[in-house]
Amino acid sequence: MTAWNADTEAAASESGSVTVVEGSSFCISSGTGDISADSGTYGAFFQDTRIVSHWILRINGSLREPLGAQRPKPFEAVFVGRAKGSRRQFDGPLVVRQHRHVGPGLQDDITLENYSAEPVECEVELFVDADQSDLFDVKVGRSSRQPDSVRTVRDGQLVIESARNGQRRGTAVRARGADVTTDGLRFHVTVPARGKWATSVIVVPLINGEAPAGAFSEDGLPHHREGVRRHRNWEQKVPVITVADANLQNVLNRSQSDLGSLRIFDPHHPERAAVAAGAPWFMALFGRDSILASYMSLMVDPTLAAGTLQTLAGLQGTKVDQDSEEEPGRIPHEVRLGVTAGLALGGTAYYGTADATPLFAALVGELSRWGLSRDIVEPLLPHVDRALEWIEHYGDRDGDGFVEYIRPNDHGLVNQGWKDSWDGINFADGTMAEAPIALCEVQAYVYGAYVGRSLLAHWSGDRALEQHWEARAAELKAAFNEKFWLPDKGYFAVALDKDKRPVDACTSNMGHCLWMGIVDEDKAASVVEHLMSPQMFTGWGIRTLGSDMGAYNPVSYHNGSVWPHDSALVATGLMRYGFVEEARQLATGLFDAAEYFDGRLPELFCGFDRGEFQAPVPYPTACSPQAWAAAAPVQLIRALLRFDPVFTRGVVHLAPILPEALGDFQAANVLLDTSRITIRAHGTGGSIDGLPPGLKLLAEPRPPLAYPPQVYPAQGA
Repeated sequence: MTAWNADTEAAASESGSVTVVEGSSFCISSGTGDISADSGTYGAFFQDTRIVSHWILRINGSLREPLGAQRPKPFEAVFVGRAKGSRRQFDGPLVVRQHRHVGPGLQDDITLENYSAEPVECEVELFVDADQSDLFDVKVGRSSRQPDSVRTVRDGQLVIESARNGQRRGTAVRARGADVTTDGLRFHVTVPARGKWATSVIVVPLINGEAPAGAFSEDGLPHHREGVRRHRNWEQKVPVITVADANLQNVLNRSQSDLGSLRIFDPHHPERAAVAAGAPWFMALFGRDSILASYMSLMVDPTLAAGTLQTLAGLQGTKVDQDSEEEPGRIPHEVRLGVTAGLALGGTAYYGTADATPLFAALVGELSRWGLSRDIVEPLLPHVDRALEWIEHYGDRDGDGFVEYIRPNDHGLVNQGWKDSWDGINFADGTMAEAPIALCEVQAYVYGAYVGRSLLAHWSGDRALEQHWEARAAELKAAFNEKFWLPDKGYFAVALDKDKRPVDACTSNMGHCLWMGIVDEDKAASVVEHLMSPQMFTGWGIRTLGSDMGAYNPVSYHNGSVWPHDSALVATGLMRYGFVEEARQLATGLFDAAEYFDGRLPELFCGFDRGEFQAPVPYPTACSPQAWAAAAPVQLIRALLRFDPVFTRGVVHLAPILPEALGDFQAANVLLDTSRITIRAHGTGGSIDGLPPGLKLLAEPRPPLAYPPQVYPAQGA
């Protein structure tokens, strides 16, 4: 087990920490706004490098008394505190406000307000350090100040620089009116009676001595920055959702806002947004995570899926490289920018995942169903075909028709599915499976890729190609249901191991197989019975591993915890096979859980039964916000609406099964093709206003198991 495989999960953050994020930049601090060098994971980060590792504000030699912290926007926070008074004063008269903005650096607007009738003289000190540690080192506690770190005062600013791997990273800190020393900034000020004093502290990251484009400055207010404009534009364009249930209203609003904050932009294509995996530690492009999150976000913004696919297409593998695990046609697992990323992963782009490539092809097919223009979809078709070639020539390593994984080096991921912790794949008795491993859900994703390519061929009028991929999908489905089915247990093996033995643990993975439709209809009821059993369903969500399995641990990362995105895909699968009440029960459990997390579902939470505790138990290192957790409520409401556009067949399905307790639901401004539609629903009734011309509304669910032309005879396709 390598350090990389031990630490695929997020690092722990201290209780009460505050995280602000914009694109790939983020800052984690205490609830006072301070960042202590002893706090481990705190700091401000730019391009996967910690540009601030120590940030302590003192007024007259003392720390502030914290009063509160708020996060009005994802990229800003406001900290309020009180400066400690003299020994003769019970209440100090100075209130300290610190308004923090994160982006290509950091800006702290600091205000002292004097509520006394006398002027107050004080010394304001800001102690600063920047260790320039790589995000990976910080995350696992290996960070330390670089021995070659140089601190200088020049041009009225403190500059802290270190050389790492042939690149010079630095931080410049300044503020008007400050006395700058190698320790930080000092201000000698008199705050007028009933008056204020204010300053703005600017932090600029440096790469080989150069500041990034759009860095903070005294000349431009933070709300004029490009990142802020992008977020405001996002808020104006996303759907306006109103629902009678106040908790669900809060959850869906929070999801949309978080998805907007987790977008990242390609500097070479600034109009193209992709979704990062999650804050704070995974503010980077992840193949699987970004694809699944953007799929589940289609009802919020389908262009997010388009941007994610376009960005990943530009990184698609072209050669064989055992170090980074790149292979022709392979979609990367993760992309990083830090100067030591290559040391941890074998390159700034690491390709060690079995599922991102088939998911890429499946999502392109989904975009054609959603009505995205040919200008977006057609340029992606060559990349889809290269992905399918990877499946055949590299993914299927032994020619048995299934995609397997085994790392070719000693530093890559041991497990290369979504449960990528080192101990994530095991037998019912707790014994770990050995690679090469063929995961059940990866075969389902491959099935989805074949179906998607068939759909794309139908879209372009190539009947021969459509039939070819239909046949490949049918062949894989038959083989899967033969080799992965465990008739004595009544569910699917999570995987086949190196000896082609079924790995017989009962896991949530088979719920993904329902979602993709690879499960034979005669086996679905038994699968659903196991997924919704007390061993799997906690009342809040589906456990990753059954409580009667040998490796079960409700406080593990992948062996008994509940992941909202996982449960949302399971619910979608339940709905796809017609298990309506079970899907509704699962969705309601997740919505109830979100209420205990202030409307924001975390990356995961512990797998304790709902009857054991009054609230879901948080997992200590869960990312929040996290992209596919933020997208899960959107996917759940889409599943409950049974809202499915099928532009390739000229129809859109809407057959709601909303719980009556949710009341009236409306989503206005939903983007469909180039139209903005309004969806209304209550219980089992629904309507759509503003449908694009030529699209027929069907008040029935999408045919559950496949996309054969005969299920849409009215379209003659």
